[in-house]
Amino acid sequence: MLAFPLPAMAAGAEWRLAIRNVHNNESVDAVFARSGRFVPEGLDELNHGLRDWRTGETIAMDKRLLALLVSLREKLDVGGNRKIDLISGYRSPHTNAALRARGGEHTGVASQSQHMLGKATDIMIPGVSLDRLRGAALALGGGGVGYYPRDGFVHVDTGRVRHW
Repeated sequence: MLAFPLPAMAAGAEWRLAIRNVHNNESVDAVFARSGRFVPEGLDELNHGLRDWRTGETIAMDKRLLALLVSLREKLDVGGNRKIDLISGYRSPHTNAALRARGGEHTGVASQSQHMLGKATDIMIPGVSLDRLRGAALALGGGGVGYYPRDGFVHVDTGRVRHW
């Protein structure tokens, strides 16, 4: 069973995501679905924007994750062209292992991280409190929600529903 089924899309509707990587300040603003069909060019742009910024490696990000981010933005009443700040998207196994080794298990870096599957992001939205972002993510029930107020982000993924 899918953790977060893709919501229905009305004719003429678009799913758009605008993201800014906080580490390299790169931005992407892409329409990735239109009238119920995915837009390959938009998906490619988002895959690039959500890449492992340390290694440059990309993966096809989970479309349910992208739809979850759109639903989250809508639940928070944040406009489609307002950027979501990305702390972490895809993480290569090498990067994940290095982060885990550097900080140990207490860092919150899971050995089998959803980031390595292209199913997770660590985000914040300027002007939206982390408490509000976390609450909206939990209310959607789209997968995992991790709350990291000391580090300034909320983790959302399309794995099984859980929170920490």
